[in-house]
Parts: sequence; structure tokens; C-alpha cells
Amino acid sequence: MKSKSILANLVLLGALAVAVPVFAKPMSTNLPIAHNVKVGQAELKAGDYRFSIDGNHLTIFAGKKQVAEAEGRWEDRDAKAQYTSVVSNADGKIVELRFEGKKSVFVLPQ
Repeated sequence: MKSKSILANLVLLGALAVAVPVFAKPMSTNLPIAHNVKVGQAELKAGDYRFSIDGNHLTIFAGKKQVAEAEGRWEDRDAKAQYTSVVSNADGKIVELRFEGKKSVFVLPQ
């Protein structure tokens, strides 16, 4: 009897683990970019953009127009970000997005 209960709990736990990502909401934030940057093959000029992250997929909009998209991954940092920001390297390529109060950052491939 006890083994059936454990098995039932394991099956339920597995089902929940699979279902949780389905209910995760896409994350979206508006950010100004102070200088030209690159995302994949797209170059973004200085201005205001909306960054939308759904799972590991980033989509960037200027107004209602999609201007860039890229795949990335979430990574944890030791400390929470002090503010929401776009981080770029010396070549002007966006390398990560930081979110105020969060330890997780969205990292784009180099």
C-alpha cells in the first residue's frame, strides 16, 4: 500500500514539473538604449525598445514592430541587480539583460 502511495506522489510530482513551465508568463520590459547595439545580425539604434522574453527566446520591439530576436539562457548571479539594464560588450553586442531586484540575468550568446 505504501509503495503505491509513493508511486502516485512521484507521478504527480513529475506531472507538475512538466506543467509549471507551460504556465510561466513571458517577461516584458521597456528599456532605453543610449548607444547603438547589436543583437544577432540586427543593429539597434539608440532609442526606446520593448524587450520580451518567453522561456529562452528574446524578442525586441520598436513600437509595435519587431526589430530583433535571439535565443539566450537564464543564469543566476550572486547579488541582485540594482536596476534594470542592457549590458553590451566593447563591440556593441548585447551580452545580457539585468532586472532590478533579481539575481537571474538573461544571457545572450557571444
